[in-house]
This record gives sequence, C-alpha cells and structure tokens, in this order.
Amino acid sequence: MNYDIIVIGSGPGGYVTAIRAAQLGFKTAIIEKESLGGICLNWGCIPTKALLKSAQVFHYINHAEDYGLNKVEGSFEFPNVIQRSRGVANKMSKGIEFLMKKNKIDVILGTAKIQKGKKVSVTDKDGKSTEYTGTHIIIATGARSRELPNLPQDGKKVIGYRQALSLLEQPKSMIVVGSGAIGVEFADFYNTMGTKVTVVEFMPNIVPVEDEEISKHLEKSLKKSGIEIMTNASVESVDTTGEGVKANVKTAKGNITLEADILLSAVGIAANIENIGLEEVGIQTDKGRVLVNEWYETSVPGYYAIGDIIPTQALAHVASAEGITCVEKIKGMHVEKIDYGNIPGCTYCHPEVASVGLTEKQAKEKGYEIKVGKFPLSASGKATANGNTDGFIKVIFDAKYGEWLGCHMIGEGVTDMVAEAVVARKLETTGHEIIKSIHPHPTVSEAIMEAAAAAYGEVIHI
Repeated sequence: MNYDIIVIGSGPGGYVTAIRAAQLGFKTAIIEKESLGGICLNWGCIPTKALLKSAQVFHYINHAEDYGLNKVEGSFEFPNVIQRSRGVANKMSKGIEFLMKKNKIDVILGTAKIQKGKKVSVTDKDGKSTEYTGTHIIIATGARSRELPNLPQDGKKVIGYRQALSLLEQPKSMIVVGSGAIGVEFADFYNTMGTKVTVVEFMPNIVPVEDEEISKHLEKSLKKSGIEIMTNASVESVDTTGEGVKANVKTAKGNITLEADILLSAVGIAANIENIGLEEVGIQTDKGRVLVNEWYETSVPGYYAIGDIIPTQALAHVASAEGITCVEKIKGMHVEKIDYGNIPGCTYCHPEVASVGLTEKQAKEKGYEIKVGKFPLSASGKATANGNTDGFIKVIFDAKYGEWLGCHMIGEGVTDMVAEAVVARKLETTGHEIIKSIHPHPTVSEAIMEAAAAAYGEVIHI
C-alpha cells in the first residue's frame, strides 16, 4: 500500500501524469471514482467531437449536390448518434486501461480523501475504506459544470454538458446559456441536427476569449447556419413548471421571455476541490482553486495539484503538460517552466476556431507596434476544392523584431493547423522565416504563410 507517487483523478491530467511517473521508474498508483479517462475522455473532449463529426457527415449528405453528387435524403435516429458517441468514449476508456496495465500502474477504484502524513483514504463502492501512503501525492480531480444560483440544473429541463451528451430524445428547441467552447460546440451540433437553437451570451461577443474579428466572423457564420444569437444578454431566471422551460432574459432593450424544450447551461466549470481533505491537510486555496508554485507544489510539502483545480487554463493539454512537468521535477530532471502565454485554444464548431498568443487588442494594450496579416480561405485552392471557404487566418507580428505575437484562425480544419504557430513561437520564429518556409501546395496550411506575407506586403494570392 506504499507508493512513490499517488495520482488522484484519471483525466488527461491524471493518467498522463501516472504514465510519465511510471516511465521514470516511480512505483505509481492512480485513484479514480468513476471511469478511467475522467470527464474529458468520457463526458467532454472526445464524445463531443464524435457528435460534431456525425453532424458534419449529416451536413455533407444534405449538401451532396454542392459536390456534384446526386441529391440524397439524409435522415438519422438520434439515439444512434448518441450511441456512437458513447461507443467512442468507451473505446478510449478501455485504451487507458491498457496503458495502465502496460506501464504497471495500480488502478484503485473509489473516492479519495487526502490525509496528513502523505496518506490517502479510498472508499470503494461498498463503503469499505483503505489507506494508502505515497511519498508524493498529486491531486488531479478536475472540474464539473458550473451552476449559477439563478440557473439550477435539474438534469432534465435545465442541463449541463453531461446530460447534453446523452439525451434520449432530440429536443425541438434549445436555449444555450454561454458561448464559450462548450456552449458553441453544442449549439452547432444540435442546430445541424435540426434543433432550433438560441445562444445567450453575457459578453458583447461570442467566444469572448478570442480575437474580436474571429468572434464576429463566427457569430455571422453561426447565424447564417440558423442559430439565433443574443449578446449583451443574461438569463435572470427560469421557469420549468410547464412542459418545457421559460427563460427570463435581460437585454439592452428590456427583458424578454424565451421558450424551449431544454436549456443548456454552459457558463463555465467549477473545480472539484470539495470533500477531498484539503482543509484537513492545510492546503491553501483561493477563489475555488488550489494554490501552487511554478512546479505545482501546494502549500504542504509532498502534495501537488495540476489541471482544472489550479488557476491556469482549464484545458486538457494544459493538465497533461503540468503533470509531466510536475513528475519530471520530482525526479530531479532539468525542466522548463510551462509558458502559459503559448497555449493553443481550440473550439470545434463549424467553422472551427483555433488561436495562440496575443489578440490584436492585447498586443496594442501591451504597447507593441504591430504588423497584422490576414488571408481569406476563399483565396485558398485547397479550401475551395474542399467546399469549405468560410474563414480566414490572422497573424500578428511585432513590427520591430518580427516576433510572432499571435495567430488566430477560423475555418475548416484549423484546429489541426494551429500547432505550427505554437511550435514557431516556441522557437522564436520571425515573420520572415515563416514566409520563407515553403508550405506544401495545395493545402489549407499555405494560408498561414500567405497571412504572414500579407503582414509584410508580400502576399501573392490576394
């Protein structure tokens, strides 16, 4: 029952941490109260992308004539779409089981609670409690759907992302509150499948963390697809006493009432830090997050925290990187601190959105003199051949030194392209170096080179 490293939580932060620890020779255990892979794999990243792929295929079928094919009548059984998504998630979860066995990591199923003296008590489904000790205890308990006081989730009419992934029947209408990645992705999926969707966003722009030009273009695209979008608006209260749900929405022009079958609350996440022993051990928290230093050590030696429970970007790839950094530092390796200014963000709606670095507004606020280049996908041969020309690539460079300050993309497949900008920024690549790096033709990735060329007045194809 004694381990070098005990990891609590098996999401993309926890299971990656455990594997890296085992690779480094640590005797490792991982504790999970539900399913290996955590929320991301079972109820988040992976199953949502499966749903969005089904929606994309359905869209292609209904637009076959656009590709010179005979018109087909697209139809579907909604439970089958949900079932495929669940199947994808289950397959991935089994893959994590294999990786645990391959790396000789002990999997402990149950609810964990940390204790003083580097101990963890685990209660299994039968109520039996077992105590484990670890030289290093890494907490990676993740997060859940955030609930607002005026939007209590009943799991039926007012739901979170988990229920949105497993509805037995497709709603005829849906209100989505919040237009971050979760809200926009579900709005896109349900709209494509035929649900009447209204998005309510408190901020002036949807996907508010993105560059303003990207946000405005996405809003235009989603509206064109049939989604109603209300910005500068907030849901004040909901009434679920009738057959569906009535939402009282405050707008600049006054309050209005929206009616729908279901309301999806997508207003962010809340960290899972309750009832895991933080207070008893004396680990410091602030504003619902665990406080850590640059190597993810908490205020109590021997206890660490990574992922959504600490005040960094709540993204799967961030949690994984934090876990690897944490255990490599424990091992005594030479480790670089994570550069949180070079973390890519992706939203998998249609068109997709991907970005890294500073927005144009942020660059100006920081005092940079900038060069901005944009290249529309309508000028891309590959995007035109694909039949997906909606979107553009935007790049921002420091005018003085050529530093790549930010890259913002909207269009089909851009979530697979943004890594070029991440790596280039990591290597301190300049705008001219991007222009002189030959990109393959025809590809959509050429648009990155063309956007860089546009920033310096050298663009060829527009």
